[in-house]
Amino acid sequence: MSIIRCAAAALLALAAGCAAVPAVDPPAPRQVRPFSGGQPGELLPPGWQPWTLSRFKRPTEYRLIDDQGRTVVEARADASASGLVHRLALDPQAYPLLSWRWKTADLVIGADNTQKHLEDSPVRVVVSFAGNMERLPLKDRMFFDNVRLLTGQQLPYATLMYIWENRAPVDSVIDNLHTSRIKMIVAGSGRDRVGRWQEVTRNVLEDYRRAFGEPPGRITAIGIMTDTDNTGERAQAWYGDIAFGKPPADPVVAER
Repeated sequence: MSIIRCAAAALLALAAGCAAVPAVDPPAPRQVRPFSGGQPGELLPPGWQPWTLSRFKRPTEYRLIDDQGRTVVEARADASASGLVHRLALDPQAYPLLSWRWKTADLVIGADNTQKHLEDSPVRVVVSFAGNMERLPLKDRMFFDNVRLLTGQQLPYATLMYIWENRAPVDSVIDNLHTSRIKMIVAGSGRDRVGRWQEVTRNVLEDYRRAFGEPPGRITAIGIMTDTDNTGERAQAWYGDIAFGKPPADPVVAER
């Protein structure tokens, strides 16, 4: 996925919660609606909406399917890029743990997310955050201003993209080449776990601080995306439920 070609539409979708912004937004929910609450063949669960990056891009296909008695999302990409997005209003200080399940049939062989012309991933979980726009560096403010002039909408202050990379090791932070406000964090890497469900838990509070060097603001949206528009390849992947949670409570030590 080429960020310079679709960052405006992609981040706008995450910020607004949908491709077309309604005149009056309803209050954002505080938890993510589970895919498992839906039925195979039906529409996506309430709260999830199509995330269209550009009318010039072929959309990735998403559908609810049954996987051993549990409803999950199947994604099929063919030189395509689009996703699903869910608006939120969540405090990452209170709910720092982000957990999800994903599975990919194979790697996107030609992908390399350190190269802007090869930025594809079989699975992505994307989190956007609010913040003080006046604190942004001049380059980022100019980029945001240009997008606002083109679209009439404001981009989110910061975005974390959890990706499955071909080579970069897990926990690597990959910088975006066009704005400092997008950081990719490698949550899966290599071929050895391809074809099996993987359960991932990340501390978004710690990941954000490590990536951006500051504490995060409110979480405004979460999205999923399977994209192969840069490499022109095909990909098939699956997503299970996504949830934010609190850290475990410290054990109580009884006094003697």
